[in-house]
Amino acid sequence: MSITLWGWPTPNGRKISVALEEMGLAYTIKPVNISKGEQFAPEFLAISPNNKIPAITDPDGPGGAPISVFESGAILTYLGEKTGKFFPTDLRRRTNVMEWLMFQMGGFGPIPGQVHHFLDLTNEDDKRYGLARYDKENRRLYGVMNKRLGEVEFFAGELSIADFAIIGWVWRHPRHKVDLAEYPNVLRWWDTMNARPATKKGLDIAFS
Repeated sequence: MSITLWGWPTPNGRKISVALEEMGLAYTIKPVNISKGEQFAPEFLAISPNNKIPAITDPDGPGGAPISVFESGAILTYLGEKTGKFFPTDLRRRTNVMEWLMFQMGGFGPIPGQVHHFLDLTNEDDKRYGLARYDKENRRLYGVMNKRLGEVEFFAGELSIADFAIIGWVWRHPRHKVDLAEYPNVLRWWDTMNARPATKKGLDIAFS
């Protein structure tokens, strides 16, 4: 039985398709077209009450009973626990993973998302302040990542769900107008991740 990924080709959706591919889990995609408001359908709200993608349903959950999981960070943690992959059991190593997962969830996701919002505005007066604020913070976050990746190969030292979380948003670097050449350690990591066939497939797979 395969997991169902309810999603759309957004950074948060890509996090989960990358993780599923890297973990070697069978899955099918149930498109939720957010541009058409499908995230508000009762069928989807039953598993994702915050009407946000992604969500998953796993017919073979804990104890063999079905489970649904919403919020991308919770999904990554669940999949790491389920498979024993990319989510260490050692507390010190697991804490490293959780630090960078929370970094993504709390900062490197909401901030570039705001950059995307203001870039899409047509009124230049409305756009100016928001871009000045959020682009600056977005680039600061890239700087934090660049410094970290100058010290280690992957964010938690070893490849983990934190990398899968972060790559969904680095995948959008052209949209938020960031040249990865300005952050050479992030660029090295990006190239390393894209050289992994499962990650590349997860980033490229069609959601519709």
